[in-house]
This record gives sequence, structure tokens and C-alpha cells, in this order.
Amino acid sequence: MTSAQKIAEMEHEMSITQKNKATMGHLCLLKARLAKLKREIIDQAAKAAGGGSGEGFDVNKSGDARVGLIGFPSVGKSTLLTKLTGVFSKIAAYEFTTLTCIPGVIKYKGAKIQLLDLPGIIEGAKDGKGKGRQVIGVARTCLLYTSPSPRDATLSRMPSSA
Repeated sequence: MTSAQKIAEMEHEMSITQKNKATMGHLCLLKARLAKLKREIIDQAAKAAGGGSGEGFDVNKSGDARVGLIGFPSVGKSTLLTKLTGVFSKIAAYEFTTLTCIPGVIKYKGAKIQLLDLPGIIEGAKDGKGKGRQVIGVARTCLLYTSPSPRDATLSRMPSSA
């Protein structure tokens, strides 16, 4: 029996099960199994599409706030992180130099702010293209996210430490 058939069978069982106190535990177990099967199908589709496992995207939260640097490839996210925090983030003249999430911490008026350098996001990211799901997942954990743009500021004028 395939996963799709199992899902259809569970949804049918849930629809015909009477909802009351006595059956609530059974319905909750079915919902949990259903969620697990759907998650497995999504993971299989992501692996088939080359989305990867998400290695390098699990970063522990530290400090008082978390800011994600998100944007298109080659707009200066890694340069900004390196200039503000002093953490080395590989910088090159080609797209997708940053392949994982790179954390750094700055201190501003007594507050520790964690900056996350995320890989460049491209069209189709929500579908898993270019590790988009992992990037979006990390961005959702941030209190604030910003996208540096070469047109907005000259990075050479930024102070080396904040």
C-alpha cells in the first residue's frame, strides 16, 4: 500500500468516525499518523528535487534578538555579516557562495543581536528550489529579516565593529 493510499484510507476513517469524548483519542492518533505520512511524502519529493537534508541550517538561538540577512544571490549579505561581526563568511564574485546558514553576533547598546547570513533565495524557493525551504524555515525563526541591496548603501563606509 502506497503512502497516498494510506492517507486516503486515514482521511476516510476520520470522516466516518463519530466525534465525541470516547473517540477523540483515536482521532488524534489518526491525525498524528496522517501528518507523519504527509511529512514523509514532502521529504521524499524534496530529496528527489535535490533540495537536500537541511544540514547547516540548524543554528542555536543566542542573544536578545535574531536578524536574518535574506535576499537574492550576490547582493552583499556575506560582506555585511563579515563587516559587522568579524565572523568569516566566504565572499566571491559568483552566485551561491554561501551554502549554509552562518551566524554572527553584534553588540548594540548592551543588547546582543544574532545575525544570520542565509544563502541567496531564488524564484521557486517555496517549492524547494535552491534549498529555499530550509532558508525560508530559518527566516521564519528570525525576529527581523533584511535584504541588503548594493544600491542602498556602500559597504566600504560601514564600521568594522559595532
